[in-house]
Amino acid sequence: MTIEYSEFHDILIDLCEEYRKNNGFNPEDYKAYGVKRGLRNPDGTGVMAGLTNICNVHGFLIDDGERVPDDGKLTYRGIDVNDIVNACISENRFGFEETVWLLLFGSLPSEAQLKHFKDTLAFSRELPASFTDDMMKFPSRDIMNKLAREVLILYSCDENPDSTTLENVMRQSIKLIATLPTIMTYAYQVKRRYFDRESMFFHPYDSSLSTSESILRALRPDMKYSETEARLLDLCMILHAEHGGGNNSTFTARVLSSSGTDTYSAIASAIGSLKGPRHGGANLRVRAMMDALKLCVRDWSDEDEIAAYLAGIIRKEEGDGSGLIYGFGHAIYTLSDPRAVILKRTASNLAVEKNMTKEFELYRTVERLVPGVFAKVKKSDKPICANVDFYSGFVYDMLGISSDLFTPLFAVSRVAGWCAHRIEEVTYGGRIIRPAYRSMIHSIKYTPIADRS
Repeated sequence: MTIEYSEFHDILIDLCEEYRKNNGFNPEDYKAYGVKRGLRNPDGTGVMAGLTNICNVHGFLIDDGERVPDDGKLTYRGIDVNDIVNACISENRFGFEETVWLLLFGSLPSEAQLKHFKDTLAFSRELPASFTDDMMKFPSRDIMNKLAREVLILYSCDENPDSTTLENVMRQSIKLIATLPTIMTYAYQVKRRYFDRESMFFHPYDSSLSTSESILRALRPDMKYSETEARLLDLCMILHAEHGGGNNSTFTARVLSSSGTDTYSAIASAIGSLKGPRHGGANLRVRAMMDALKLCVRDWSDEDEIAAYLAGIIRKEEGDGSGLIYGFGHAIYTLSDPRAVILKRTASNLAVEKNMTKEFELYRTVERLVPGVFAKVKKSDKPICANVDFYSGFVYDMLGISSDLFTPLFAVSRVAGWCAHRIEEVTYGGRIIRPAYRSMIHSIKYTPIADRS
């Protein structure tokens, strides 16, 4: 029998009903069997799954077995990210490339090492000649999916793709860190041409530019950008470069790496994880939430009106009905997310330059009001703070970057951390990651097909 297209929807409904009838769990079973859903302990902390020398994410203290809220602190290879950012600002230089070195190799580079590394990244940034043709043949509405596809295609261009020696994985990692920004900007141009019906442009490559400058140059029709814009994007990339081994995308990269698979498969899987709205895609949800708030709140200076709207979001009367105020709360940070603190502090100058101080003040007001509104509506004393997603989308808006690129920009920054963790897992992990799932099925007899109802 041939199924007509018009019949497929009804068939699909029936199939889903069949699934629901035979599947599902009693929520109490998770507690009864001690299942740590989301690999989280009962107190919300993550299950200890490994060791790392790359990063530490601090957000609370433990006192007599209880979590005590504390100011957030993020360290790369033992160095406070605030110190990295402040040094770059005071010395008026770009810091993402230095951060990549630090994450990969474990120490700060000398001036000569950093210059050589920048030259190495510039040398590695060029894509194979066939890449642009492939992108144009298979355009994608979603840049994250396109990034994952093109990373897997790089496997086919690699003469030694499967070796997991340190030398080979390091070579592949440097290539991916260097080329992913180029892949992103190319994919965006193709998306504009095929789905947005706008002009597509590819500018000549300039090897003298930093990563953030190269990205802005590639995205602007006239190739122009200000020093303030380039340095703020560089800062965003530093803050997004790494966040410990337990975040979903990095853990995904480590899980695949533990199996012995190739670098391209591991990084493509991390990109797929980061795309999710519960992870890297959250900055898009913040943008949508704030756009709705701007329309519904008539007076942006009226804190009572703003607080009432935020309360409506929590009660599922406003926003997308999820009850979530996006950009707030974190698995580890309690009193503050250091990345959000840094972004807020450094974004103020660009807000003045872009004549967006009114919007910037609205973001700051929302950040100040949310903890009190949350406590009042939820009747909870649980601390809640703005996370990096709350301000990152606003920064990208000020930079004139399309929302299509909010999460991809996260990926081209975080690939440094992913590669550092892959190298660590491949070199020192030594065992495939294989957690357990308790089976809830019971033995039943096989029924001959003629006897089934």
